[in-house]
Amino acid sequence: MVKKIAIYGKGGIGKSTTVSNMAAAYEKDTFVIGCDPKSDTTRTLVGKRIPTILDTMKKNKEPLFEDVVFEGFNNTLCVEAGGPEPGVGCAGRGVIVAMKLLDKISAFKSNPELVIYDVLGDVVCGGFSVPLREDYADEVYIVTSGEYMSLYAANNIAKGVRKLNGKLGGIICNCRNVKDEVEIVTEFASLISTKVISVIPRSDLVQKSEYNACTVLEMFPDSDQSKLYNELVNKIVNNDSFSIPTPMTIEEFETFFHKYV
Repeated sequence: MVKKIAIYGKGGIGKSTTVSNMAAAYEKDTFVIGCDPKSDTTRTLVGKRIPTILDTMKKNKEPLFEDVVFEGFNNTLCVEAGGPEPGVGCAGRGVIVAMKLLDKISAFKSNPELVIYDVLGDVVCGGFSVPLREDYADEVYIVTSGEYMSLYAANNIAKGVRKLNGKLGGIICNCRNVKDEVEIVTEFASLISTKVISVIPRSDLVQKSEYNACTVLEMFPDSDQSKLYNELVNKIVNNDSFSIPTPMTIEEFETFFHKYV
């Protein structure tokens, strides 16, 4: 049975890094769909930026599978939805158009074992709920650090997951070396009725790999960082414990966070 997951989180928190390295680590067929307007989710898997669905459809209204789906490291299939120019149009439109096209061209005909959607989570736009709302994804995982704005976005994402009756599988703590970071994120997870499924430490190997348009798994396969991504994807694939989140009110969130100030 295919495992379909959506990874949400604040812009710049490391979703794309997490997604690409999870895909690189998984030993079975994987399909990665970048739903972020930056369109950089699959760069380290393919080794370069790939044409987005929106850009492709500007030139060709009826693109084929091979026009929008590209093969990356570890035989991962990769797609970028794309988005409008900054400041113009609805960023969620790319997600909606992409989902419709992928259905039309039978993009999942290869029957991948794992499908991962990388979704921006700090934009208030209905398009970003598409993977969950339209049942493309079955489970949600939130990437956050111990920073205020990252956790604030994570709490808002939890509100959206609850509204859509989604299944929250856990929190991925992508560390930024904040004081008491793991303690902060662990308490946050508990307060919204979920758990920390993985703690990924900050590592120079990530920057070195991304500079070379590679995943950590490809460039540093024997590193401790690669082992952590291996463990993370296996935890997610085998996870059978989910919750309907209980997000905090703004007042509750402020009280929680200021305990650590």
